[in-house]
Amino acid sequence: MLIAVILALAVGTYAFRASGVLLRDRRELPEWSRRLLPVGAAALLAALVATAALTEAGGFAGAARPAGVLVGVLLAWRRAPFVLVVVAAAGTTALLRLLGVA
Repeated sequence: MLIAVILALAVGTYAFRASGVLLRDRRELPEWSRRLLPVGAAALLAALVATAALTEAGGFAGAARPAGVLVGVLLAWRRAPFVLVVVAAAGTTALLRLLGVA
């Protein structure tokens, strides 16, 4: 039963993605919606980042995780190497948790 559900979801996902490619020339989007698509993608990404950074198991994740995310954002903004961004963000979070900050 589980395999059938997985296969059905895989087929549905593939069909959904393929329909965008196959049907893109049949429908013309209005100019205002074409301008809003990149903004919508950025807003969705920001919402996912905020949810992952601030919540854990339905509640507030504590101050250590958002502090680590902030360090990562600042380093990425300063165009630091990706490995440094990840290690510094994780290290900040780990250090704060080691010091007892929730």
